[in-house]
Amino acid sequence: MGERLKDWVAQLLKAFSSVRGLGEGKLKWRKSLFTPPSSQPSPAGEGTKLLIHHRHSDFSDLDHMTIIIRDITEKNNPKAYPMNVNHEARPPFPPFTRETATQKARLAEDGWNHQDPQRVALAYTVDSQWRNRAEFLIGREQIIEFLTRKWAKELDYRLIKELWAFDDNRIAVRFAYEWHNNSDEWFRSYGNENWEFDQYGLMQRRYASINDLPIKEADRKFRWPQGRRPDDHPGLSDLGL
Repeated sequence: MGERLKDWVAQLLKAFSSVRGLGEGKLKWRKSLFTPPSSQPSPAGEGTKLLIHHRHSDFSDLDHMTIIIRDITEKNNPKAYPMNVNHEARPPFPPFTRETATQKARLAEDGWNHQDPQRVALAYTVDSQWRNRAEFLIGREQIIEFLTRKWAKELDYRLIKELWAFDDNRIAVRFAYEWHNNSDEWFRSYGNENWEFDQYGLMQRRYASINDLPIKEADRKFRWPQGRRPDDHPGLSDLGL
């Protein structure tokens, strides 16, 4: 876990430095809630100091971490921005590579498979704009309300996402999920999503087009225990979907 945490902290510092227009090596790590790896550099000089912490207490769950970046730069720094400016962040950050775009898609899949609207909403900006089928949403409050309704209707929900394309701060995925309604009628829903992220890795735009295919229970392909899809479970292409 230490190496992954070290890498993500480095991404955080790089992203914050880029946003603030600061030169490389101008940021410092400051301990909060946990001790950073001993190999984490702490550049000399009076640069911008950051307080970085997790919304949740369980640091073993790095795949779903939402980080708060708090600018605690000294007041006597003439180049400092206002004190106590908070930023949420969700690694990995744009610009994306194939590796980080694939990781982003899998993290989104994992989050939705846990079916926790409050937690899922933290992956989106506070003013995130959605189109989901023919429904238009703005902001986390509407996202939470939508997801609550969705998972009350779509029972035994299991989802698989697959990267389709990526560029800079945008990712396109295709997906399929299986579910049944209160009448035990089963469906496999196929869809495509276009995502746009801010500099902190939070999704600021999501456009989803989805079609529902009625299926028989015997034709289900997603049968893992409810929650995260196991690493050895086939993806969409492997299943021929």
